[in-house]
Amino acid sequence: MIGYVPTPEILDKYARVLVNFALNSGKGVKKGEIVRLIVSESAKPLYVALRNQVLRSGAIPITDYAPDDVAREYFELASEDQLKFFPAKYVRGLVDQIDHSIGIISETDKHELEGIDPKKIMLRNIAFKPAKEWRDAKENAGKFTWTLALYGTPAMATEAKMSLEKYWDQIIKACFLDKNDPIASWKKVYLENSRILRKLNRLKIDKLHVQGEGVNLWVNIGPGRRWLGGSGRNIPSFEVFVSPDWRGTEGNIEFNQPLYRYGSLIEGIKLKFEKGVVVKSSASKNYPILREMLAVENADKIGEFSLTDKRLSRIDKFMAETLFDENISGPWGNTHIALGSAYHDSLDGNPAEISKAQWKKLGFNDSVIHTDIISTTRRTVTAYLSDKSEKIIYRDGEFTL
Repeated sequence: MIGYVPTPEILDKYARVLVNFALNSGKGVKKGEIVRLIVSESAKPLYVALRNQVLRSGAIPITDYAPDDVAREYFELASEDQLKFFPAKYVRGLVDQIDHSIGIISETDKHELEGIDPKKIMLRNIAFKPAKEWRDAKENAGKFTWTLALYGTPAMATEAKMSLEKYWDQIIKACFLDKNDPIASWKKVYLENSRILRKLNRLKIDKLHVQGEGVNLWVNIGPGRRWLGGSGRNIPSFEVFVSPDWRGTEGNIEFNQPLYRYGSLIEGIKLKFEKGVVVKSSASKNYPILREMLAVENADKIGEFSLTDKRLSRIDKFMAETLFDENISGPWGNTHIALGSAYHDSLDGNPAEISKAQWKKLGFNDSVIHTDIISTTRRTVTAYLSDKSEKIIYRDGEFTL
């Protein structure tokens, strides 16, 4: 089923945003750089636009172009040894070769892996942890950037209870592709987020208290942190976030937005933290998937805390895809946390100079998992500062800075 396809003009704008803004932290690719394109066959129109834009920009594309609807049989047939296999020489060479990567999320069956033993999926993820560590190290050294984007399919639109054209309307609006110069619009978002970031980073926050419907959560920021946002990692991205010291997370949090993970829909997630660790969890649907995810090393600890100002985001509908849903607007903005790995660039310093032992000492969580879970209920976030004063930084979906 092909259905609606965006116009060549829209796809070319999308490609320019991803190639000439999102990569290289808002500056775009440079001549001679190597860009890996990770795209499935269902997103072929965008793949062609991306490849052509990389070439026009003087960079060199290399392609990871994958068939759709083949993952289920792999997990059904693969033995434990096959799941654990990691092509180290191939991946090491690939990571060494590329300067940037663009990943396109595009699914023809949102439930393809439903019913597959989640342990098998986790085993495969764990096997590829070295690849993540190599990419992180290269990114920390300032030699690699990446971005993710969405290409809508009939299956994704159906999951979000929209027509494909309406689904694409959200993508087009969220990414400013309805503007003559979408990159200029993204630079305005970048400037406003930069203003918020400067305010947050000057506050010297020790900890945050998140209160509201279904949440009473304390998040310890930890020393040497800086807030981030607008770097081009993820298009769209309106959020402002920090990777806190996981050891200081205490309290309860519920999520009113569902989570799509490993081909399954997980709903009604509730978490309780004590001394930084999830000690109690539940979900109204597909809890075994959540339970297996939390069982992965350090996936029961926080790696990110994020807030989205409703005045910036143009996303106003549930999209059944975390990339968009973690940036959704609505009457109360959104709050989300990520379980699992932290972002090293949330260090206020040079991450390339930090050893593995030092990351651990600073409380930056390390895991092969990074799972964003979202809530759009009304919340107030109060910052407790190093001078012992208090300041509300976020209320009713807006930053108060």
